[in-house]
Amino acid sequence: MKPNTVDAMHDLIKEIQKTLPMDKIKADFCSDTCSGCSLKLITFLSAEIEHWQFQLNQGIIPNFSDLKKLAKMAKKIQAVLLKNHLI
Repeated sequence: MKPNTVDAMHDLIKEIQKTLPMDKIKADFCSDTCSGCSLKLITFLSAEIEHWQFQLNQGIIPNFSDLKKLAKMAKKIQAVLLKNHLI
């Protein structure tokens, strides 16, 4: 059985948190190679995740567009972090 969008959003958030270094020390985000501000990107992604966790706790149901938007954002941020040799 396919998960509903609420379960899918919970799973997506868990996957993002598992994959990306959300809890790294701020100083570790700045490296010699910089192709986009990793600290600002990870802060932005953290805020989006907190927003969705709050929305889910309030009973707001995400749609497929919301899932796609968060997943796309996380992929782009992951690409920048890879390019900056942070993951």
